[in-house]
Amino acid sequence: MAVTSIDTGMAERSNARGLRSDERLERWRLFGLSSPALLIVLVILLIPTGWLFFVSFIGADGSYSLENYERMITRRSYARIFQTTFQVSLLTTGLCILIGYPLAYFMSQLPTRWANLCLITVLLPFWTSLLVRTYAWLVLLQRQGLVNEWGMTLGLWQEPLRLVHNMNGTLIGMVHIMLPFLILPVYGGMRAIDRDYLKAAANLGASPARAFWTVFFPLSTPGLFAGALMVFILCLGFFVTPAILGGGRVILVSMQIVSNIELFVNWGAASALGVVLLVLTMMVLWIASRFVRLEQMTGGGAR
Repeated sequence: MAVTSIDTGMAERSNARGLRSDERLERWRLFGLSSPALLIVLVILLIPTGWLFFVSFIGADGSYSLENYERMITRRSYARIFQTTFQVSLLTTGLCILIGYPLAYFMSQLPTRWANLCLITVLLPFWTSLLVRTYAWLVLLQRQGLVNEWGMTLGLWQEPLRLVHNMNGTLIGMVHIMLPFLILPVYGGMRAIDRDYLKAAANLGASPARAFWTVFFPLSTPGLFAGALMVFILCLGFFVTPAILGGGRVILVSMQIVSNIELFVNWGAASALGVVLLVLTMMVLWIASRFVRLEQMTGGGAR
């Protein structure tokens, strides 16, 4: 019996060593398969980001200094630029939620055929150039544009409204551009919700409104949070639409970065702005991860 137990113990240790060896071999194989992708990430993401950090510490005279970051602290104009950037991003996200959530809910209640047709209309703007859509809004919203002409013709107002080259035009254009980015994850989350939950709530005596707010809405919040976060992050670095519809009166961080390069040829100042914006974006993502896990944001309401 003693010999048998010793042989069994040796066999178990041998099997354990074999399993560990197979595990290490499997890890090396996975690393070998993923190494091309890791190399691509290193080339197109880490190296440019590292270069951005490096250039941000180069002053106007070519020496290494903190003057680019000191300038952002001492000059109030930079604080206003960051304030405007976050203000536009928050307002755009809020308007997209007010418009996109009811639309996504309406689409989720339709039969599959009609829902797919509505989904095509949501995706249709992606088939048109961003620049073309922005200039189309400029034509529509200018003082002699179609919106002002129709409004005065119908007697809604007597003088042309200022709808472009200000915050109004910027928000209208950005909401139009960003709305699909909110509708898609919200709609996907709503479609994943099991309708039996609503039937169970109705069987327990809940009204349709109460079933929506106590059952459907909480289950749709992961998709809503994911869409809102996506819109907010994209707005932080947006350039084309606010540059055209803002008319230089609504200055965001991205526009200041372009000005530092094109007007002042100051790569250090532009890089410092990019670094600060990147750090703020990562902070927003970190704060968001404290409230909702990433898999909950992308997994929809079925879980």
